[in-house]
Amino acid sequence: MTDHGTTAAPAAPPATHLIEVTFKGNRREFFTWSFPDPPALHAHVIVDADRGEDLGVVNATGELAAIRKAGTTHGKASPDQLRPALRAATAEDIAKGALLRSDEDNVRRRAIEKVRAQALEMKVSDTEWQWDRKKLTIYFTAEKRVDFRQLVRQLEGLFGTRVQMWHIGVRDEAKRLDGIGRCARQFCSASWLPELRPVKSSVAKDQRLSTLNPSQISGSCGRLMCCLRYEHEFYVKQRKRFPKEGKIVVTLAGEEKIVSNDIFREQVTLRGATGEVRVVPLAQLNHELGGEPVAAASDPATSDDASEFEDEATTENYAVEPPRGAETRTYPEASRKPESRKPESRKPESRKPEAMSAPQPQVSQQPQERQAPQSPQPAPPAQQQGGEVGEGGGRRRRRRGRRGGRRGREGGGAGGTPSGPVGAPEGPPDAPPAPPAPPAGS
Repeated sequence: MTDHGTTAAPAAPPATHLIEVTFKGNRREFFTWSFPDPPALHAHVIVDADRGEDLGVVNATGELAAIRKAGTTHGKASPDQLRPALRAATAEDIAKGALLRSDEDNVRRRAIEKVRAQALEMKVSDTEWQWDRKKLTIYFTAEKRVDFRQLVRQLEGLFGTRVQMWHIGVRDEAKRLDGIGRCARQFCSASWLPELRPVKSSVAKDQRLSTLNPSQISGSCGRLMCCLRYEHEFYVKQRKRFPKEGKIVVTLAGEEKIVSNDIFREQVTLRGATGEVRVVPLAQLNHELGGEPVAAASDPATSDDASEFEDEATTENYAVEPPRGAETRTYPEASRKPESRKPESRKPESRKPEAMSAPQPQVSQQPQERQAPQSPQPAPPAQQQGGEVGEGGGRRRRRRGRRGGRRGREGGGAGGTPSGPVGAPEGPPDAPPAPPAPPAGS
C-alpha cells in the first residue's frame, strides 16, 4: 500500500564549478564542470570545443579560476555562456592526443611548402590539431594583410579537414613557442604573465637604460622586454623626490650643481663652483635647502629659494664680471638700448645736401646732438636761419644785386663801402663787389 501522505523530495541540481583549461601553446579557456567534485589540478579533461571535442589540462579551479577570469585578457573576452567540460580523459584519450602532437611538426612543414609555392609574405609559426581531428588551426605572423584564401582551399584538400588561419603578433608567437630569456628563466609571457601589454621606449629612458643598442633591452621576439614594466612605477616615484640633474641649487656651501642622483642609495652628487665634488644623502640636501643659504664671496647677491628647482635653471650661472666701462655710465640714457637713439642720429644725415649750400648748418648740429632724446627741444635760431639761407639763398642774392646802387649811395655817406659812379651799369648778381674808390682830395 502506498502512503499518499508523503511525497518524494526533488533531486538537488548538480553543483557547477568554474575551471580553467590549458591547451597547446599556452592557450587557455574557461569551462563549467557539472560534477559534484571539481577536477584535480593538471588533470586531463575532454571539453566541448568548436564543432567537436578537444583535450586539455586543468590549470585552475574554484576561487582561483574566478579571480583569473576577472583579471586576465582571455577571461574578460570569454562569452557569458561558457561551454561545459564533458568528462575526465582516459589513458586512451591521452595517448591519442600525444599522437596528434607528434604529427603537427609534419603538418607545419607541408604548410610552409604551400606558402612558399604561392610566394605569400607570411611566416607559419605553429600548427594545432583538435583532438577529434575536425579542425586544424595554423598560426602565422605577417607585417601586412595577406590573401590566403587559395592557401586554405589547398590545405583543406590536402588534410581533409577544416583549416583555420590565425594571425598573431610576435609577442604571441613567443608566448606560444615558449623559451628561455636572457635572465636564464622561462618567458614571463609563457609562464605567468596574464596580459601582454606594449612597452614604450620611454620606459627604458626613465630607467636610464641606453636605447642606442636596442638588442640589449629587447627579448627573443625582437620587441622591448616585458619585464621593463615591472619596476617602472618605482623609478617614476623615486625621480620625483630628487632634484633634476643639471640644476643649480644654493646649499650651505654656496652654489652647487646637481651632477647625478642615486635613487637606490638615496644620495645626490654635487659639484661646486671651484670644481669640488661631494656626495650627500637626500635628507641632508633637503635640510640644507630648507635653511638659510650662505652667499658666495664672488657673488654677493642671494638667490630666491623658491626658484631652486625651476625647470629653466639647467645651466651653470656663476658670477660674471661686469663689462669694462659699465661703472662710468651714470646717465639714465645709458641703460637704454642703442636702437632707441638711432632715429635721432639719422636726422642730421637727411639735411646733408642743405648744409653743402651754406656752412651754417654744420655749426647748428652740435647743440642738436647734445640734447636728450626723451625731451626734444625746438631747433635754435641759428639752425632755422641756416635752413632759410639754404632754401632761399638765391633770391636774397638777386635782391641784393638790384639794390646795389642804393646801398652804395647809402654806404658812401655812412662810411660804408661805396659802389661805382652814378649811372654805372649793374653787374651780374653773382659778380664780386667793385674795389673801393680813392678818397677825395688825394
